[in-house]
Amino acid sequence: MTKVKICGLMEKEHVEIAVQAGADAIGFVFAPSKRKVTIEKARELAKAVPPEVWKIGVFVNPTKEELLTAIQEVPLDYIQYHGQETPDFVQTNNLPSIKALSVQNEVDVLQAKKYETDFYLFDAPGTNYQGGSGEVFDWKLMEVNNIPTEKIILAGGLNPYNVKFAIEKVTPFMVDVSSGVERDGRKDSELIQTFIRAVKDGGVE
Repeated sequence: MTKVKICGLMEKEHVEIAVQAGADAIGFVFAPSKRKVTIEKARELAKAVPPEVWKIGVFVNPTKEELLTAIQEVPLDYIQYHGQETPDFVQTNNLPSIKALSVQNEVDVLQAKKYETDFYLFDAPGTNYQGGSGEVFDWKLMEVNNIPTEKIILAGGLNPYNVKFAIEKVTPFMVDVSSGVERDGRKDSELIQTFIRAVKDGGVE
């Protein structure tokens, strides 16, 4: 069954709701974003996350020192590289990792081949920030890659009403949502529950 990551969580209430509803991963954003949290805040939120649920830190062009601090102090299970990090930077850090790629064309999808990482997250291009635009990209572009589906995380404009179709088209290991479970720029408990139910139970009418 496709796994679910709820990203950009900033409040304990929403972390608890996501975990109770069956989220497989929680994302904390440390990069410039309206959803940015501090290490201290993420550490506090992480106390509500059981060991079997991954804690993923989202970074844009971080230093190695920033990564090591976060992975140890929160603690985190995975680093999500969401900037212009080079394949060498990702490889030499040798941390459990996810490389995010903004997709506008087939060339963008094929960039994944350059990276040695645990997972590849395919996202729509950002607007003011890297990612988090709430827009979908053309899922047909994913047909050009031969990356094992168990390494693919799909993001970009997903919501409770289109995620079932997205899963049918791409068959990813995991889907990742942030703005799609928000109302007026804030996470919404009902939408978080509805999104997870759409993935786990097969759709929302």
